[in-house]
Amino acid sequence: MRVERLNQHVRLSPSGPVDFRVRPPGSKSLTNRHLLCAALADGATRLDGASASDDVRVMLRALERLEFSAALVLDDERIEVSGRGGLIPATRADIDAGAAGTAMRFLTALCCLGRGHYRLDGTPRMRERPIGDLVSALRELGAGIGYEQREGFPPLTIVGSTLAGGEMTLKRPPSSQFISALLMVAPYAAQDVLIAAPAGFPSRPYVDMTIRVMRSLGVEVLADGPRFIVPCSQRYQPRQVAIEPDASAACYFWAAAAITGGAATVVGLSRESLQGDVAFVDVLERMGCRVSQSPDGLRVDGPPLSELRGVDVDLEAMPDTAQTLAVAALFARGATTIRGIGNLRTKETDRIEALRRELTKLGATVEAGEHRIRITPPGEVEPASIATYDDHRMAMSFALVGLRVDGVVIENAACVSKSFPDYFARIAEASD
Repeated sequence: MRVERLNQHVRLSPSGPVDFRVRPPGSKSLTNRHLLCAALADGATRLDGASASDDVRVMLRALERLEFSAALVLDDERIEVSGRGGLIPATRADIDAGAAGTAMRFLTALCCLGRGHYRLDGTPRMRERPIGDLVSALRELGAGIGYEQREGFPPLTIVGSTLAGGEMTLKRPPSSQFISALLMVAPYAAQDVLIAAPAGFPSRPYVDMTIRVMRSLGVEVLADGPRFIVPCSQRYQPRQVAIEPDASAACYFWAAAAITGGAATVVGLSRESLQGDVAFVDVLERMGCRVSQSPDGLRVDGPPLSELRGVDVDLEAMPDTAQTLAVAALFARGATTIRGIGNLRTKETDRIEALRRELTKLGATVEAGEHRIRITPPGEVEPASIATYDDHRMAMSFALVGLRVDGVVIENAACVSKSFPDYFARIAEASD
């Protein structure tokens, strides 16, 4: 793929089937989970291969505002954090979470362990993203949290105190990050913490990831379906940790192979990854791709052009791959239906509506429901200028159209810095 810079936009031109090996940046999901746990540990933690994305920088700045010692060394993607054994050093802090939903949810829980006054805010879009279920659960644990403006939404004011512990029920949280945030601070409550989500929740693999991170740092979690128990008086142990490549980012490269009839090996990932999004290769396999594991990575070989098949799939467990699949569907035979993605409406943008608009520009017929989207590909995909809505995943997924269609423009391309700052350079290198 050829990438031409046009001020804030990029114009893309195809250059044939891809054939590459790539190691995406470190997982931002794993990096931010380890950062929170490292801050609570007693001693120094080192993260190797960490993400340097905007979301991680937001977490690092917040930890600095809370007076932790935390530093990112860019040349070797290393982060070092000095934990304070469950103490929050600052007694007052004003924290800007920007557009980072993970940071907003995790920091809300972390600040409840402090002994002081804390304020959390973010972008205008962040003020539209619900946080009420998490706040209610933390209040049940004994936290003092108030809404500065609208009930159920940031900005928040927190008066830190000891979390009492106990039981709480989340009826149907819109994000698995609520449960992950509660789990990670639970060891520092005065009593055992029981979290129940009887109606379920989206993105279960991300909660499983959180539990695996906690266990790797010496904290046990008892998980029984939608119920979780964290015994009190456990403490995170400082570690030197190698962060896996970001599986959500890997999906763009695997999809590139599917779309072009090429090949893509993502180094450092396997089907046994901590990250649930590696299961995206199973969806591509259903579409006609061949998936194989080598000692150093996971490879996808796309079918010949015009032989990619549409699928009907539930992506509730990995909604961050939905936009990537929707774009791949443009080049498949037959319609593709993506279900279980209602929580995409409260992400960086309403991703279902954004997909409907931009896929339609490219010539697709799109039916969008509250929790699903159906894409019928056109006879020929038309070039278009794609709005990204300040959403990194819109920019990265729709850039894949440029692998097959000349003249596609991605607007506000710099928004990819939220998770993958050098994405366009990497995807261009990979497809030369």
